[in-house]
Amino acid sequence: MGRLAQTDGLTDIQREILSTVRGFVDKEIIPVATELEHKDEYPTEIVEGLKELGIFGLMIPEEYGGLGESLLTYALCVEEIARGWMSVSGIINTHFIVAYMLKQHGTQEQKDYFLPKMAAGDIRGAFSMSEPALGSDVSAISSKGVREGDEFVLTGQKMWLTNGGSSSLVAVLCRTDEGHAEGTAPHKSMTTFLVEKEPGFGEVKPGLTIPGKIDKMGYKGVDTTELIMDGLRVPADRVLGGETGRGFYQMMDGVEVGRVNVAARGCGVAQRAFELGVSYAQQRSTFGKPIAQHQAIQFKLAEMATKVEAAHALMVGAARKKDSGQRNDLEAGMAKYLASEYCKEVVEDAFRIHGGYGFSKEYEIERLYREAPMLLIGEGTAEIQKMIVGRRLLEEYRLQG
Repeated sequence: MGRLAQTDGLTDIQREILSTVRGFVDKEIIPVATELEHKDEYPTEIVEGLKELGIFGLMIPEEYGGLGESLLTYALCVEEIARGWMSVSGIINTHFIVAYMLKQHGTQEQKDYFLPKMAAGDIRGAFSMSEPALGSDVSAISSKGVREGDEFVLTGQKMWLTNGGSSSLVAVLCRTDEGHAEGTAPHKSMTTFLVEKEPGFGEVKPGLTIPGKIDKMGYKGVDTTELIMDGLRVPADRVLGGETGRGFYQMMDGVEVGRVNVAARGCGVAQRAFELGVSYAQQRSTFGKPIAQHQAIQFKLAEMATKVEAAHALMVGAARKKDSGQRNDLEAGMAKYLASEYCKEVVEDAFRIHGGYGFSKEYEIERLYREAPMLLIGEGTAEIQKMIVGRRLLEEYRLQG
């Protein structure tokens, strides 16, 4: 294990979990990741292995069959998994966000029903905010949920669902207008629905269609889909928390921990890029010596390592703040922004160190080069993070008088 991205103050249990996950990544993920990624193949065996390790229940409380671990433990596991193959961390992340939202906001019946199955990995989660006509402007969503007796009828089109096909539970954000006066703020008329479905593509239940996988530049293997609702009926007891109008807050709480996760992914990918770069620089020779001995390459390695270390420290700080029960939107925004930007830069430097071979599909860095850009967009763009951070700083440093 390298010197970079170490975390002080971990318990014996945390160290044991991380060591197990790292061993799994080195043995089961890294050797097959590039081949599966080039085929855009879902990593079924890897996912089964993670189920057996209990990763799907990592943060689910022990009373529901999970491991009851902290956000920090989870984020450090994600960092290790993304170091192996970022797509696998995506399969876990959306599942984890839905489990977290259930744990924090679900009714007792919803927790009792879903969380044990989610901890075992038998129910797989996905969550859905975005729509084709909007990206970062969540308050402009147009998907609707209309109450009819003991049910809601959902209509609309959602976009960018990670695990859209393989999941069996989707947390879907829709607009619900019943009981709200005219002029209600848009974010106060949104509700999260817990939609159960069969895994697969096509019409997976009456009124619900998952058209198929979106073909992407990178982040392959994991299925990213649309979701089309046309008269989809959902029982009223599947409103998250049992109360309409709370969906925006519930989703934002989920996204906040999701941002720590994306930061962790950036840290993991950057760490792998550094490992590949520093290794190749010692093997490749020019002008009679390994390129690692040329000052130009040493400068690159120094910059890359500093970025890996800085991103890791910020990510760990954001996770610890949330674990302590404090608001962490400032720290999560900073960590997500820095880790994703630094990840892109470290990957590009490793790519440059590889020279012409970096462009060859035979070398792992080619895959990382296509994966890193997703982190600049996922869970809120860099611009959105800067907006959140800027607003929070002005709250903290407001002039008095």
